[in-house]
Amino acid sequence: MSDYTKIYEEKMDKTLNGLNSELLTVRAGRANPHVLDKVTAEAYGTEMPINQLANISSPEARVIAIAPFDASTLKAIEKAINMSEIGIHPNNDGKIIRLVFPELTEERRKELSKDVKKKGEDAKVAIRNIRRDAIDHIKKIEKNSEITEDKRDELEEEVQKLTDKHTKDIDKLVEAKVKEIMSI
Repeated sequence: MSDYTKIYEEKMDKTLNGLNSELLTVRAGRANPHVLDKVTAEAYGTEMPINQLANISSPEARVIAIAPFDASTLKAIEKAINMSEIGIHPNNDGKIIRLVFPELTEERRKELSKDVKKKGEDAKVAIRNIRRDAIDHIKKIEKNSEITEDKRDELEEEVQKLTDKHTKDIDKLVEAKVKEIMSI
């Protein structure tokens, strides 16, 4: 890996990691504590992620239990979940909040799969944009006589291999998530 392509590989890795994080928050019929990753609640005068305010566990396949570290934050956590895009009404027993995930309908599974594929396509577009930037940069430094034509060809090939690798990784992530969503 050359110094010229290193920063572009890091950008591609960030895009892949971003997609992976985003896919973790997609609900797939099973209770996954990651659906709460982006939910924040007002506590102690500031917005805080729920996972910093409570212990989050999944005691059953379709249930998430949220046990606040401080009982005074219970109502704020409940309110934040109600206002979030999770679409599940929390059950509060005064000490623990439970989120019960209903079985997904076939129609909803297809909708989620379509959404996951779109996120994958968006990530591929980002990867291709990074490739374009890298190729433009390589051509620019060749024009400035910093590298030879042979070196330019070598670097362009390196960038293409990085692009192909990251595109395959995106396809694998999307395929795995769609399989998870569609399995009953």
